Amino acid sequence: MNAVQGGTADVGISTRVVALLALAAFINYVDHGNLATAGPLIRDQFALSNTQLGVLLSAFFWTYVPAQLPAGWLAERLDARSVLAVGLGIWGAATALTGLASGFLMLLILRVMLGLGESVMYPASFKILAREALEAQRGRANGLLAAGQLCGPAFGTLAGGLLMAWLGWRVVFVVFGCASVLWLWPWLKTPRTATVQRLLDTRDRPSIAMILSRRELWGSCLGHFCQAYALYLVLSWLPMYLVKERGFSLPAMAQIGAGVYALAGLASVLTGWVSDRWLAAGASTNRVRMTGLLTGLAGIVVCMSICALASPLASVFALVGCGTCLGIVTPALFATVQTLAGPKAAARWQGMQSFFANSAGIIAPVVTGVVVDRTGAFSVGFLIAAVLAVVGMIAYGLIVGRIEPIDWPAKGRLLPTPA
Repeated sequence: MNAVQGGTADVGISTRVVALLALAAFINYVDHGNLATAGPLIRDQFALSNTQLGVLLSAFFWTYVPAQLPAGWLAERLDARSVLAVGLGIWGAATALTGLASGFLMLLILRVMLGLGESVMYPASFKILAREALEAQRGRANGLLAAGQLCGPAFGTLAGGLLMAWLGWRVVFVVFGCASVLWLWPWLKTPRTATVQRLLDTRDRPSIAMILSRRELWGSCLGHFCQAYALYLVLSWLPMYLVKERGFSLPAMAQIGAGVYALAGLASVLTGWVSDRWLAAGASTNRVRMTGLLTGLAGIVVCMSICALASPLASVFALVGCGTCLGIVTPALFATVQTLAGPKAAARWQGMQSFFANSAGIIAPVVTGVVVDRTGAFSVGFLIAAVLAVVGMIAYGLIVGRIEPIDWPAKGRLLPTPA
């Protein structure tokens, strides 16, 4: 990914770094989503209620969400690459140990440990991308990162679901957890290619008060929360929805779920490529990013509404559409943070944004589990996600307003937020 900036050749971020970040996101979501794939088997084996399963699915976020704040701070103060490596080692171990769990309590503890390890993924990755990637590279870089995030559940649902049906869920957790830590070897061997100037530019960082004073932060937090609610509803409950409500077998569920996530990943790559081409043709960063955000969220509104009201066959097509829309919105959402915050504040901004946005991971699984227990169906849960996607469109369109780099004042001088 080479580029020219300001008339001077600037290497930008290396393809190897982007590929390994995308692979880390892939591993992140395979390990994160395995419990949802195994949900029908674990619920039956341990005689859990839907509410208890919802608690297990949300427990990951009890540490994942609050740990975003220190993760952002660590990624700014320490080496972001090393912070990411330590986190991956922790979450790989937690995944493997889940295969040895003896009951609800042990599963709960290991989900909390998994959340702690995975909390560093996006603050560290966004710091690396904001520091090393040029603006004209961010579409493809974030498209690949989003593709890794969305293809992780595709692989985990398909391969994990089929392997669980054959070997049992315990073996799959042990194998996937041990395989995760193999990523550390190429990552620790990867050379650093960031330019000296870009590294020096991160020294005069804006204060936390400066970041918190920006309306763009709060609009981005709200918009990300609304997107994340739909994402985590699908990640947490898609297997149960297809098996228990729509009557699909476990292998059929695995194939449908994998198709949804695979199309989401493909849409992410295409969206990232198109956005870079559009920027190269002269479009503004604001126009390109805002189009991706609003188009993707509008599609989620439509598809979630169809899932709530349509027949089993139509709901499958709607889930495919929802996956595609998540693939459209996610690269734009990632790039928006890096553009607004810049290399001086990307990790802390993303840590704060993830703190708020990923609270959806706590709320969506539990709310949906309670709704299903009380109503006997998923319809209300999908309608809640549709309404929130409308709120997300308002957050980006009206509160964030324009997506362009923030000119951070010198540390210690707090400027008023523009109206």
